[in-house]
Amino acid sequence: MICDIHAGAPLLLLAALEADLGRGLEEVDLTALVETVAARRAESHDVRLDLEAAVTVEAVSWQLARLLDNLLDNALRHATHSVEVDLRRAGDHAEPAVADDGQGVPAADRERIFERFARLDTARCRDRGGVGLGLAIAHDIASAHHGTLHVEDAADGGARFVLRIPLVR
Repeated sequence: MICDIHAGAPLLLLAALEADLGRGLEEVDLTALVETVAARRAESHDVRLDLEAAVTVEAVSWQLARLLDNLLDNALRHATHSVEVDLRRAGDHAEPAVADDGQGVPAADRERIFERFARLDTARCRDRGGVGLGLAIAHDIASAHHGTLHVEDAADGGARFVLRIPLVR
């Protein structure tokens, strides 16, 4: 379903992303970036980290920080008790993943949740929901960095969002 709430700032961010594609690329220590983004939540939430050291990608660092922040927001909103962030090298790609122990995402909705303004009915019932742009923004950032973003089942039964982005060679 489409949400009719005013989107304001997230729409401006989408416009900025589209204008900034390909500019500002630099080598980014993804391990350090994940630690920094997660540290902002450490005081108020239980976010566990399992990170491989010195994983480096070529990226626009503020965009990857936004992607990770959006995934963490989503996970924290849907988690029952815990959120886990892991980071691994997988061949020639970095694979950061954010998992929660909530209800998960039904297989039928796994592509739709990355569409602009898409929100699942379970998310609509929550009193702290967004306008349905966070995952769309994250997906657009992944694509802009020649990567992919998908959702799968988490080990604890919730959702696990996995980004694949090329490593620096």
